[in-house]
Amino acid sequence: MSCHMAFYSPFATITKDEENARKAKMVAIIERYKDKVSALPTNAELHLCKYEGFWLLHGYWFKSQTDFSVESIMALQDGFQALPTDIFLASNPKTGTTWLKALAFAILNRTKFKTESGSCETHPLLTISPHDCVPFMESDSFLNNPSYANGLMATHIPYTSLPKSIISSECRIVYICRNPKDVLISFWHFVNKLEGDVSTPTKLDDAFKCFCLGMVPYGSFWDHMLGYYKASLERPDKVLFLKYEDLKKYTENEVKKLAKFIGIPFTEEEECDGSVRKIIELCRFENLRKVSKDKTQMSKDICEDVYFRKGIVGDSVNYLTTEMIQILDKITKEKFDGLNISFET
Repeated sequence: MSCHMAFYSPFATITKDEENARKAKMVAIIERYKDKVSALPTNAELHLCKYEGFWLLHGYWFKSQTDFSVESIMALQDGFQALPTDIFLASNPKTGTTWLKALAFAILNRTKFKTESGSCETHPLLTISPHDCVPFMESDSFLNNPSYANGLMATHIPYTSLPKSIISSECRIVYICRNPKDVLISFWHFVNKLEGDVSTPTKLDDAFKCFCLGMVPYGSFWDHMLGYYKASLERPDKVLFLKYEDLKKYTENEVKKLAKFIGIPFTEEEECDGSVRKIIELCRFENLRKVSKDKTQMSKDICEDVYFRKGIVGDSVNYLTTEMIQILDKITKEKFDGLNISFET
């Protein structure tokens, strides 16, 4: 079964010296944790190893490319110190991460990037990817690049593997999830875009098997989601659980809920003057995708467009067989038995 899946961290342009320093740091991290990682169960074909119950990318195979790897997570667990004011946007890959980043960034900075005339013509999201505005913890890019969003970071790390300082502090976590069938199809397209030059792209059957077994970066979709869901029940003041489908259908209400949770609710005046709708418009899929395409054309080294495809609900029905749908539904029912979790299609 061939299902090579890798992630690449998008980051803003940095100098050659900064990039060399970054690579040196990554090599040092790999060396530091090589003994610990060598003892883990591995799947060499998929470049994965199992750590704390989840399959993760193994940086050793990528040498200096340790973004989103088990080594970077170990380094974060050992050294990352969260502040009470920090906000973390958590997600499983391909569940609406880019959109959530854009919305949270726009909400937090809605005063900073608003001109006297009320327009936002200079807003970073008009020219910069949400991934550059809100860095991933697992990538060291946020250490090297200027960020407009101090204290706002994203992560795909499972809840139980987060640095202890995040779990124990008063910082807030926003988690977004999505129908697993759509996640699978989005992930499959994503992988094949990344491997565009490969003569034999990943087959849907192979991606399906990997997904069902949880043998994909960041492990089982269902276990990943359950960790954050249960945390949201135990600490609703600390963990907000959002669904991509609700964000698509009830966008204004969900955006207001997000703003309230992260501590800067919209005022009555803002609701009346259309501030909520302006943020939603700014972060529309089409607008974010246009920015990513423009950036990709300007830099051949950064393929930002891989993060955008259709962004619609229920597209998986056009790809999955009846048997695949039944198997995914069965796993979902078993994993979420007794829990109030469902997805609109």
